[in-house]
Amino acid sequence: MKIVDMSTGKEYLAEILPIESEDFKSLLKVRYFFDWSTEGEREVYKLQMTGSSDILGLISLERIPHEWRIHIRLLTVSKENKGKGKRFDKIAGNLITHVAKIAVLEFGELACVSLKPKSQIAQHYIDKYKMNVTGVTLSLEVPEILDLINLYDHD
Repeated sequence: MKIVDMSTGKEYLAEILPIESEDFKSLLKVRYFFDWSTEGEREVYKLQMTGSSDILGLISLERIPHEWRIHIRLLTVSKENKGKGKRFDKIAGNLITHVAKIAVLEFGELACVSLKPKSQIAQHYIDKYKMNVTGVTLSLEVPEILDLINLYDHD
């Protein structure tokens, strides 16, 4: 997976790893927008540039196997990587793609990824990631999941 430096266009390799308990000490709400300590018992992943320990984005998920679905509980990029003046792009897309890959591995052609966005960002998820409105949530299913994996995953 790669992220892009917005000022130079240069691509950097990134890795997504399970969060470690000591990481929670550095996840301040001022930089990551949520109190991530409440997710300590959840399945949480971090995105870092390969070779760096700086966390650029985070995702918390919940597996719902009886619905062939993985629900994204929380998703964020660090403060400096949000909005028009962001330093790096493709952080959120890579995190969503990571969850999509897990869903496909677990549920195959029935895989679904869902999230419940804040209303002001819902259209962004629809436009950028081709998510579909499914009640109060947005979701991706096959073939959109496969399109997302092909777009973001270059492993």
